[in-house]
Amino acid sequence: MDTTYRAAEAPQTAVATNLARLKIGPLPIGIYGAAALVCAAAVYSGKLPNDVIGGLSVLMLLGFLLGKLGQTIPVLNRIGGTAILCLFVPSALVSYGLVPDAALKAITTTFRTANFQYFFIACLVAGSILGMPYRVLVQGFIRMFVPLLIGTIAAVMAGIAVGLLFGHSPKDTFFFVIIPIVGGGLAEGVLPLSIAYSEMLHRSQAELVAQMVPAALLGNVVAIVSAGLLARLGEKRAHLNGRGMLVKTGDDDILGEARPDQPIDLGLLGAGMVLSCGLFVLGMILAPLTGIPGPIMMIIAAVALKLTRLLPAEMELGAYQINKFMSTNLTFAILVAMGTLLVSWQQLVASFNPGYIMICTTTVLAMIVSGFFVGKWLNMYPVEAAIVTACHSGLGGTGDVAILGAADRMGLMAFAQIATRVGGAIMIVIATLLMKSLS
Repeated sequence: MDTTYRAAEAPQTAVATNLARLKIGPLPIGIYGAAALVCAAAVYSGKLPNDVIGGLSVLMLLGFLLGKLGQTIPVLNRIGGTAILCLFVPSALVSYGLVPDAALKAITTTFRTANFQYFFIACLVAGSILGMPYRVLVQGFIRMFVPLLIGTIAAVMAGIAVGLLFGHSPKDTFFFVIIPIVGGGLAEGVLPLSIAYSEMLHRSQAELVAQMVPAALLGNVVAIVSAGLLARLGEKRAHLNGRGMLVKTGDDDILGEARPDQPIDLGLLGAGMVLSCGLFVLGMILAPLTGIPGPIMMIIAAVALKLTRLLPAEMELGAYQINKFMSTNLTFAILVAMGTLLVSWQQLVASFNPGYIMICTTTVLAMIVSGFFVGKWLNMYPVEAAIVTACHSGLGGTGDVAILGAADRMGLMAFAQIATRVGGAIMIVIATLLMKSLS
């Protein structure tokens, strides 16, 4: 009898232990549950502060939950499920009137009135550029320049051609479908791009985000699926497969990791924050002088600062560390805010029509196929060259992880970061300059 009792007790103990270890974001499930109950009580009692504290409480709790689900649900976790859920679920909840007014007001105050999105953009963009080691930036870009350039040109031409077949103008296809795909993701691409477009076109940022988000999401899905298929092709055709090595000369190790993790230095964290904000303010100062929106000028200034090597290495590390802090803890929250305030559910659903899907698919496939053949011509392994080129259409760092994970090529992360960060930043600047000249 005692033995039977213990046998029955063992599975229950194991379940309790696993549940205790479960985390929602960085929070143990018990603490997350308590925080969520407090936040819900404040919302439904009308006591939620209508400021950044109240807004971040709602955004971070919901973001951690949706992010966890996106990382856990099968299939969805392989195609960028975190971004999909963080954008789609809040958008649908708002559309069906299921978001309490107190929560909606606090989110609006945080994201729009307090312009928290600008602070997030400043830390993320400045850190992603300044935090990349100089040798990785220069040598990686030199190696990937030709495949990226030809792949981007092929993507633009193919996307516009298919767009014409479905009745889309070249201008709309280029600025609102192709550029969001190759712009470096949602937080680092679509968000600053929507601000720039809004200033130049005098259209609401919400309308523009809802128009561009589906392209970025679809492009990422196509890239992930294609990377998996390329890996299978490499298994069948050994002469095309570098098994994680990009260049046939075998000197890929010169790049190593994009930047090795180092212990957080609180002083450098503050320096990185000041540096990020300073670059954003510089962009706003230069904007009226150049006619280029502030967030885009910030990107240009950060790239110039990096290439001239004017900053001490520890300052660049500070920018990298504030970038990692923001991206780790606040990316999901910002995506939830975008889904709540900027993404129209009706417009989002309407965007997923056959023509739109074909444009996105063709754009990404043209880029990947070009990378495959150009890489072969440049003495690269075609499979690896195509996979890295595919990262040009990824959803930022998260997209790179998903694409390389699908192909089991995580060792190519340094090259993927070049394709996503540098390639995306360049495309955003080009698109903004072209839009300015045409508007």
